[in-house]
Amino acid sequence: MQTAKVEEMEPKAEAAQVSAEFPAERKEAIPKELSLVESMGTNGIIPDIQNVVATASLGVQLDLKTVAMKARNAEYNPKRFAAVIMRIREPKTTALIFASGKIVVTGAKHEDLSRTATKKYSKIIQKCGYTDAKLNEFSVQNIVASCDVQFPVRLEALHTEHSGFCTYEPEIFPGLVYRMMSPRIVLLIFVSGKVVLTGAKVRDDTYRAFQKIYHVLSQFRKG
Repeated sequence: MQTAKVEEMEPKAEAAQVSAEFPAERKEAIPKELSLVESMGTNGIIPDIQNVVATASLGVQLDLKTVAMKARNAEYNPKRFAAVIMRIREPKTTALIFASGKIVVTGAKHEDLSRTATKKYSKIIQKCGYTDAKLNEFSVQNIVASCDVQFPVRLEALHTEHSGFCTYEPEIFPGLVYRMMSPRIVLLIFVSGKVVLTGAKVRDDTYRAFQKIYHVLSQFRKG
């Protein structure tokens, strides 16, 4: 007899749940960010959050074969990777679920949505028979953001002047890698003016890093 699959919640219902759980945060997030960036002198440019990577513990040991059999949108190939890969549609995320009960969630565009997704994965595991599974130790490990400073950058000159902080090997990778010490953020900077910021655990560090790098890049503007 075929094992019944644990169903996901309907996307509309889940969207309503997200709004219900975080109404104030979601409504206030954009105006707060706009106000912050306007005060930073970055010409109104706001880094867009592209991915939030978070970890948590479910507090139980898991039989990954059982989880993969009972849960929808789950795949498990222990010869390739020692975790169940599970996906949900709302919030659109991917989870790596380990036998230890550790879980890594990627793909959310906001910290609140990452937490909501992690709660949902926890509920799916509970429905697979692990009723003692509970969400513990949720922590954001990495926030990836991107933006465009809207002017081309002289990467060679930037590398020369800031050689202690950056690496630039265009024959290997077209972007300059800038390692900021405070806040501890790694930035990928491209000649087009595109910038990727990674390594933050709180979004304020992303904004502070962008404020600093924007004023640096302004000094190396092409043309």
